[in-house]
Amino acid sequence: MPASDPTVPDRDRDRSPLVDGHTLVADGRELAVSVSARRKRLGLTVERDGSLTLRVPADCESRRAEAFVRKSRPWIEAKLRLREKHRPAHPVRAFREGETFRYLGREHRLVLVGEGGAPVRLVAGRLALDKAVAVEPRLARRELIAWYRRSGLRWAERRLQPWAARMEVPEPAVTVRDVGNRWGTYRQGEGENGKVALHWAVFQLPAHLVDYVIAHELAHIKISGHGPDYWTLLRRAIPDCEARKEELDDLGRRLWLGQIAGPGGGALRPS
Repeated sequence: MPASDPTVPDRDRDRSPLVDGHTLVADGRELAVSVSARRKRLGLTVERDGSLTLRVPADCESRRAEAFVRKSRPWIEAKLRLREKHRPAHPVRAFREGETFRYLGREHRLVLVGEGGAPVRLVAGRLALDKAVAVEPRLARRELIAWYRRSGLRWAERRLQPWAARMEVPEPAVTVRDVGNRWGTYRQGEGENGKVALHWAVFQLPAHLVDYVIAHELAHIKISGHGPDYWTLLRRAIPDCEARKEELDDLGRRLWLGQIAGPGGGALRPS
C-alpha cells in the first residue's frame, strides 16, 4: 500500500507511543503529554490556567491514552467546574508607599527609601524598596521577585532536610524560580538526589502551606503520580494534607504573581 495512503498514518498513529512534550487531542480536548519511565499508570492534571496535562508511562500508545481521556470525562468536567468556582483573582500591585506584600503569611507595608543598600530588604516589619528602583515598575518587579527568590531559598533550605527525614527520602537540591502553572516540581536525575523547584510566589503563603508544597514534591521521590498510594504516603507525613490542599487552592488563586499597575491603572505586561 502506498505510503501516501491516508489510512496508514492513522493506524500507525494509534499504535505509536506518545512523545514527551507533544500534544494529544482526545475526546475534543487538547492535552499536553508528559512521559515518565517511572510511571506505570496514566494520570491527568488540571493546571492552574485550566489546561490539561496527560501523564503516561513510556511506550503508552495513543489509542490507550485516548480511551483513558474518554473514560476520565466526568473527572475532568468536575475539576473544571471546581476551577471555575475558584477562578483566579490575582492582584495587581503598584510600588508606592503603603502597598502591601506578603511574606510567609504576614503582610508587610512597602516603604520607599533612598539611603542606598540592597534594592529590596525587610526592615522592622516593613518592606523597604529603593526609590530609584520604584520609579521603574518593571525594574521594581524584577528586584522584588529576586528578593522573594533569595529569601524563599534560604527558608526552604532550612526546611527541606527535616521534611526529607520525616518522609524517609534522600534530600534533593532545591531552587526557587518561576515554575509556570505549578507551585512546585520535582525532577529526578537533576543532581545526586534530583531537584525540587518551588515557585517564588509560594513564599507569600503561611509557613504551614509552604511546608505542604515541599512535602508534596518530596513525596514524588517515591511515587511519581497522584494516585491512592501517593496520598497515603503524603497523609502519613501530613495527616491534614487534604485540608491544607483546600487552603492552598483558595489562597493560591489570590497570590500576587507579578502583575504590576501601569500609569493608567491597568496591568503592565511583564518585560
